[in-house]
Amino acid sequence: MEIQAFCELFPLFNTANQETIEWLLSVIQEEEYEPNIVILTENTWGTAVYFIVSGWVKIQRDYGEHTVTQDILGRGDFFGEMAILDEYPSSTEVITLSDVKLFSISAQRFIQTLFRDAQIHHRLLKLFVRRLRTVQNHYLLHKQPPKVKLIKTLISLADNYGEFTEKGIEILNIADSDLAQLANIDLKETTKIKEKLKQNGCLEIDTENQILCLTNIKQLNHLAGRFGND
Repeated sequence: MEIQAFCELFPLFNTANQETIEWLLSVIQEEEYEPNIVILTENTWGTAVYFIVSGWVKIQRDYGEHTVTQDILGRGDFFGEMAILDEYPSSTEVITLSDVKLFSISAQRFIQTLFRDAQIHHRLLKLFVRRLRTVQNHYLLHKQPPKVKLIKTLISLADNYGEFTEKGIEILNIADSDLAQLANIDLKETTKIKEKLKQNGCLEIDTENQILCLTNIKQLNHLAGRFGND
């Protein structure tokens, strides 16, 4: 991958110096996975950081007898860094939702990268703050109606990882069970709300290619705002 394309795909490195990127590109490993493959398991020590070149993964965690989807990541994001930075076993599990292509950097080389370029330190801190804000915004949705929770979850996924097309913004057609857990609403409500949004022309679902298209993002934002203020 060319340096410019690498930096555009992964915001963590878009302020890094060229020598650092050239070194990274010489040491990264390419990995490919099919759907439903566990990449990282809970309670294991961090050995690498993974950067998503294409595809989707979910972050899940066991709570007693229940497994809960905590996050869904797509192209341009990364995972595995926390277990390396705090030198503590991972508290979550990472599973592929689609065909996934990754770049992996070993723990030792990732730490070396941080020491090589102070700009990456700064950028990593900014990305951590952004993730914290996302968690805070998710918490603020706790008392919102289910429809608002689901719409804002879909909009967030589209903003972070969506692909713009003539029809609208395309994301993975994520399973209703994962969407329900991510939005913290009932599974039946999730299916019902999605169907209504389809009927209203806000969503299109291509089950063959596993694509969910947000066809009217303006209307979705309007609905989230209107119901959120009720």
